Amino acid sequence: MKELSLNILDISQNSVKAKADKIEIILDETAETLAITIKDNGCGMTAEQVQNVMDPFFTTRTTRNVGLGVPLLKLAAEQTGGRIEIQSVSEKDNPVEHGTVIRADFFTKHLDFTPIGDIVSTVTSLIQGAPDIRWIFIHNTVSGSVELDTDELKAVLGDVPLDNYEVIKWIEEYLKDGYAEIQYK
Repeated sequence: MKELSLNILDISQNSVKAKADKIEIILDETAETLAITIKDNGCGMTAEQVQNVMDPFFTTRTTRNVGLGVPLLKLAAEQTGGRIEIQSVSEKDNPVEHGTVIRADFFTKHLDFTPIGDIVSTVTSLIQGAPDIRWIFIHNTVSGSVELDTDELKAVLGDVPLDNYEVIKWIEEYLKDGYAEIQYK
């Protein structure tokens, strides 16, 4: 993928399909590193699935017989000297505390570092596509952070759905303003 934001989109959509009702996307960026963490409380994976998820020819989808999201993120991280780590607890193994955490570490100064890309469009698309999920987005940088928690928006909006056009446009502008603010610090 040409942008890491597309990897984030793909893996977060897997969290939606895993019936998560809370998904956290956290980017921790320093001058030389980037860590991307996607955490959900979906149905999780068995130990066997976690072992196989790095294989592009392993997928739980019935519509195609390949799953490239995690293998492509792994490749993007490893080509910078980074790594990927997956922790998951299956709902069958623990009906209360289940879900998946995927963390990918990158060295941003490496020649093969893939840019983050249009993370604002990724986050707004995810919210628009799954407005009932609690989305928590945090991007920490050396200059500051951009944060959004859809539960806070829902508390203010009341009955107005998050996928309402005006709300999506507001979210988009809010995130863009947040990035513009930390860019000039």
